[in-house]
Amino acid sequence: MTPYAIVIHTIDHAKAALAVAAERNTPVVLLSAPGAVAYLGATVFRDMVSQAAEENPTAQYQAVLDCGDDPGLAMGAMRHGVKSVCVHVRPEIRAKLAENAEKRGCSVYHREGPELDLVDMTNPKAACMAWLMAM
Repeated sequence: MTPYAIVIHTIDHAKAALAVAAERNTPVVLLSAPGAVAYLGATVFRDMVSQAAEENPTAQYQAVLDCGDDPGLAMGAMRHGVKSVCVHVRPEIRAKLAENAEKRGCSVYHREGPELDLVDMTNPKAACMAWLMAM
């Protein structure tokens, strides 16, 4: 089963998504917004997800930081403890990055399929619950 992809923008989004994932015993992918590494930063994203995970220790998830079209920022994110990154580059560059990521115990994620974006949701937990129940 492919995990459900949820785009998070804040710590509250991460907490809501992981709370619902734990409650429903359903794995999720927590995605940052496209290019978020440039304005949010790798350590802020890593720490935001870690804090949400501490509050929801049974949640099964993969956290993915979108690094836009910059493989250098993706490598930097992995050096700062981000375990999965997404980059929008040519396939041969993505393959090279994935090879380097694997050596670090990390992965390169490819965005495809439906995603729930929590950006304008007034009740992110309810939105996540509806998303997981509908899919």
